[in-house]
Amino acid sequence: MAAKGGLKMRIAIIHPDLGIGGAERLIVDAAVELASHGHDVHVFTSHHDKNRCFEETLAGTFPVTVYGDFLPRHIFYRLHAVCAYLRCIFVTLCMLFMWPSFDVILADQISVVVPLLKLKRSTKVVFYCHFPDLLLAKHTTILRRLYRKPIDLIEESTTGMADLILVNSKFTASTFANTFKHLNAQGIRPAVLYPAVNVDQFDEPHSSNSYIYNHLRLGFLSINRFERKKNIGLAISAFAKLGTLEGGILQDYNAADVSLIIAGGFDKRLRENVEYLEELRNLAEREGVSDQVTFITSCSTLERNALLSQCLAVLYTPEDEHFGIVPLEAMAAYKPVIACNSGGPVETIKNGTTGFLCSPNPQEFSLAMAKLIQDPQMAARMGREARQHIIESFSTRIFGQNLNRFLVDVARTKRD
Repeated sequence: MAAKGGLKMRIAIIHPDLGIGGAERLIVDAAVELASHGHDVHVFTSHHDKNRCFEETLAGTFPVTVYGDFLPRHIFYRLHAVCAYLRCIFVTLCMLFMWPSFDVILADQISVVVPLLKLKRSTKVVFYCHFPDLLLAKHTTILRRLYRKPIDLIEESTTGMADLILVNSKFTASTFANTFKHLNAQGIRPAVLYPAVNVDQFDEPHSSNSYIYNHLRLGFLSINRFERKKNIGLAISAFAKLGTLEGGILQDYNAADVSLIIAGGFDKRLRENVEYLEELRNLAEREGVSDQVTFITSCSTLERNALLSQCLAVLYTPEDEHFGIVPLEAMAAYKPVIACNSGGPVETIKNGTTGFLCSPNPQEFSLAMAKLIQDPQMAARMGREARQHIIESFSTRIFGQNLNRFLVDVARTKRD
C-alpha cells in the first residue's frame, strides 16, 4: 500500500511496558494510525502480556517484539526508575543490533534511550513526553533526592537530544518549559499532539442483560488505574454526599437505583494497586455506601464500553492530570464527564456543555452529579454535544493525520 502523502517510512516505536493504560492506548493508536497511512510500523517493548493488553496489539496490523522481560522491575520494591531505564536500554540495544535501520524512531516515556538511537545518523528520533518524570517521582527524603538527582539530570539532557519532542497537552507543554529550564533557555519547545479515541467502537451495541450494566442506569462510572494519584476516593466521597445534599437527592430513589462503579487497570504484581483497592473498599464502608459501590478490576475493552453505554455520567477524579484519556472515551460514548478543573481535562471538556469542571472536593462533585440525576434529559443533551466534540477534535483520524504530518516533516528535514 502506498503511503498517504507519498512518503512511506519504516517506523519503530519503543515503549517500556505494553500493558493497559492511557500511555499504552496512545502508543497503540499511533501504531494503528501510522500503519493505516502506509508506513511499516514495528513496536518494541520489554513486556507484552497477551492476556492483558489492547486487542489491536494481537491483530497483526503491526508486529510487537519483546526484549528484556526477564530484567527486574524493582529491587525489593525500590529503584523502580533505574530498573525501568535498564529494561528500556536493553530493548533499544536489541533493536539497534538485531533489526535494520528505521527512518524514524518514536521513543515513548523514557528519554534515556534517545542518545543511543541518535548513534544511527540516518534515523530521526521523536520523543513523546507524557509528563516530566522528575515531577512524578518522590523527592521527600535526603536519600531519595540523592538517588533522583542524576536521574533528573539525565532526563532533561537526553530529552533535549531528540529531533522532535511531542507532549500530550498545552498544560504539559507549559509544565515542560517550567521544569526543563535549560532546554527552554535553549529555545527547545515541544509540539502538542493530543491523544485520541476511536469513536467508532462506541457505535457498537452492547449487551444489557447483566445485573451490573442494568444497575448503572441511574449510576456513575469511574475508570482509572488503581493508583493513589488518581484520587478515586473523591468519587466515593462525592457519591456518599448525594444523600446529605439539601433536599436529599437519594430520597426519591431506592438504594439500588443509584450506583457507582469503580473500574480500571489492576495489576496484582504492583503492591500499590493491591493496597489502594483495599483502601477504597474500606472508604466505601466508612461512608456507608458499600452496597451501592461495585469494584471491577482490569475489565476488557468490550466490558468497559458496555459500562460506558449504560452509565449516566463518568467521574474523572485526578488533579492536575497531564491529559487523561478517560474523558475522551466517555464523551465519545455520549456521556458527560465530571472532572477536576485542572490539567488536561480543562482542554478537553467544555464546562457546562460536555460536562462539568469542578474543584476537587466531594461537595462540588456531588452537586454536579445531582444536576444530572435530577435532569436526565440534560445529561443526554450534554452527551450528544460531547460526542460531536470528540469527532471534531479528538478522533483517532485527527490524531493519525497530525502524527503522520509530524513524522513526515521530521524525516524530511536535513541533519545539521
